[in-house]
Amino acid sequence: MNSKPNPRLNPIELKAQADRIRKDVVEVSVRNGAGHIAPSLSSVDYLIALYYHSLNHTGDPLDPKRDRLILSKAHGGYALYSILSDLGYIARADWDGFYKNSFLAGCAEMSLKHGLEAGCGSLGHGLPMAAGMAYGLKVQGIQARVYCVVGDGEMQEGSNWEAVQFAAKFKLNNLVIVIDNNGLQAMDFLQNVLTDRDVTEDLHHKFEAFGTHVERVDGHHIEALVEIFERWKRGGMDRPQVMLAKCIKGYGVKAMENVAKFHFRLPTEEDMAQGVRYE
Repeated sequence: MNSKPNPRLNPIELKAQADRIRKDVVEVSVRNGAGHIAPSLSSVDYLIALYYHSLNHTGDPLDPKRDRLILSKAHGGYALYSILSDLGYIARADWDGFYKNSFLAGCAEMSLKHGLEAGCGSLGHGLPMAAGMAYGLKVQGIQARVYCVVGDGEMQEGSNWEAVQFAAKFKLNNLVIVIDNNGLQAMDFLQNVLTDRDVTEDLHHKFEAFGTHVERVDGHHIEALVEIFERWKRGGMDRPQVMLAKCIKGYGVKAMENVAKFHFRLPTEEDMAQGVRYE
């Protein structure tokens, strides 16, 4: 496996790469009959900002000083597969055969040599693991960061708030929590499921009350994402950092955008004909 280090792309290159990954995710997933395309599309831009600019990865998936990324919303992992394939951690044949003729399943299983730091099929597991990793790195004096991507609906899981309490208590300033704030979970909007309040406001106030640093950002504005990740990397924080990334579920395929039924449903030819945001 010839894994590549972070290429540190510029903003124009990052946007072009996001378009390529988004197109790749749609084409491979549709060809293989794999659902969960919409939650994968909402995650492309912040993953691009990390893997192609801000994340410390040298090309060695076992480097103890590497930054770790845990995708707790693992059902939206197709963008991560595509990125890891592009960077050489996952063979293209395995990504092309995903869901059918490959070790890659609908939800990622841990495989460190392939850049997959944890298996997170059930929600509410990734953030506790990430907090434990961040704590372990601090105890060992290793200057590495842990990034954990969590769905906003997933924050209904009590285990996540236990992890946030733990991270704040031990001042895990090497932990970054990225909330994919697309406002949807499974088959409905969050405000129809468990809260009548504005979801973003609610999460912001809760995270601050638990003792973390919180910032909001457009989850599809790559330059803004990079600016925050880079600023946080430079240090100065004494607590975990939380990014509330306002995303659009299904972003890139207009018929799928912000439509609850596309949580697992595949787009048809007619859906695709309505237009895409990538070339």
